[in-house]
Amino acid sequence: MSSNFKAVVINNQNEKFSREIKEIDASHLKDGNVLVKIDYSSLNYKDALILRDGGKIVRKFPFVPGIDFSGKVIESDDSKFKKDDNVILTGFRVGEAYFGGFAQYAKVDSNFLIKTPKELDNKKVMMLGTAGFTALLCAFAVKAREELLLGEKVKEVLVTGATGGVGSIAVMILSKMGYNVHAVTGKKDKNDYLKNLGAKNILDRKEFEGESKLLEKGIWDGVVDTVGGPALTKIFAQTKPTGIVAACGNAGGIKINTTVMPFIIRGVKLWGIDSSAAPITRREFVWNEASKLIDFEKLKSFTNELSFNELLETYPKLLKGEYFGRAIVNPNK
Repeated sequence: MSSNFKAVVINNQNEKFSREIKEIDASHLKDGNVLVKIDYSSLNYKDALILRDGGKIVRKFPFVPGIDFSGKVIESDDSKFKKDDNVILTGFRVGEAYFGGFAQYAKVDSNFLIKTPKELDNKKVMMLGTAGFTALLCAFAVKAREELLLGEKVKEVLVTGATGGVGSIAVMILSKMGYNVHAVTGKKDKNDYLKNLGAKNILDRKEFEGESKLLEKGIWDGVVDTVGGPALTKIFAQTKPTGIVAACGNAGGIKINTTVMPFIIRGVKLWGIDSSAAPITRREFVWNEASKLIDFEKLKSFTNELSFNELLETYPKLLKGEYFGRAIVNPNK
């Protein structure tokens, strides 16, 4: 590699936050034992928070954000990875504590990487990115009701925040798994979009507002909740016996007001999804299943490819809820 490369750099000097595209020296790549030439990264909600003002996440400056990437190994001190291996990185605090994916190169710990499955390529895996990986983990958590817990077969599944990155991909995956997917959204103009992804039914998010009984009629065998907050109270009350609620988001709030009744009367399971720290064996399994569960032509239809300049123009729209679809970042565009 050349001694300099292009990256998005955020800084916070004298409490003045900045973000710019810069040429930085390769000597700044001090983390880890595998050097990767990045092909693609993706724009996630957490990335947008960090690009805005650090999001109370990044503590050291100047810093290169980007919580995921795919690319080719250039150099490796670990025999598990050889030159030209295609690799995936999501989570492990890369882009938060370690220099991340909004750059042409990254150097990371080999324990953070997995090889890109042969059925996929580096563009496809970042079309999924952290959002898609999280959606896959949520879907397999719901599926665990009939496999690990030996419960009745999953049939009716609810997905909240269904037009978001995680929600959209979750709708696609759960439909492919053969479940009846009920998609919750506040965007009435996206009904056709959700049905094209495989949703059987569209519900207005207002239906989950307001007071809830301790237990309501059991409707859902499984739930993928990407929103969090007060709506979970009613969702728990409507989940069937031995049902699983996979929770992965908090855009609707970090607090929930519920009782123990759904958990001790119906045996409902609240399954927290932490995609950032998922173990390597689980990552390898999930990524290898992706090609069977994702319609990449549909995914491509709502994915935009951004340059670094376009990334800096786009992230505020994501924070305001004005951006729709997936965004991949090409550092070489």
